[in-house]
Amino acid sequence: MTIPDPSPSPTPASADEVTELLLRWSAGDEAALERLMPLVYAECRRIAARQMRAEREQHTLSPTALVNELYLRMVHQQRASWTNRAQFFGIAAQLMRRVLVDHARARLTQKREGGRIAVSLAAADDVATPSPITDVLAVDEALQRLGRIDPDQQRIVELRFFAGLTVEETAQVIGRSARTVKREWRLAKAWLFRELSERSVGPE
Repeated sequence: MTIPDPSPSPTPASADEVTELLLRWSAGDEAALERLMPLVYAECRRIAARQMRAEREQHTLSPTALVNELYLRMVHQQRASWTNRAQFFGIAAQLMRRVLVDHARARLTQKREGGRIAVSLAAADDVATPSPITDVLAVDEALQRLGRIDPDQQRIVELRFFAGLTVEETAQVIGRSARTVKREWRLAKAWLFRELSERSVGPE
């Protein structure tokens, strides 16, 4: 399958336009995804850059490559119950995180030294907690542990930290109030900070 031309759309896509294409795609219109991706490319690349912002310079993936990998994985999400633009970017962030995790694991397999990918948990201005730098595999493992304790908090971290969604957009995706999202986000950030601080990896 050919990856769509990533050239930015001459005018920003509206939320309604993105939602319409998502619904058409989930209904079986395979061409809808190829029309959708150029419209959301700039935002997906912003999410990719956000996820890779603190990574090491020698990392072999670029934001552009990460978005291309996203497209290939997004093809298999056609039957998801798409509802809106915010949900799309939330799932896009999840898939990009999986790409980074898979890439990090492959590098560790090929070369045990230098396979660590650094990311920062300094994700939101409304959280004053110090944020450690840790590797993407440690973050992934911590999120999995958090998900076993509180799946909603795990989802909020994915949407707020990885996708960069606002509190209101996150609330829309998970079907909770903005007030609840703010509270659970703070609790999740505090839990992750403690978890990653206790399990932090020393200098190489």
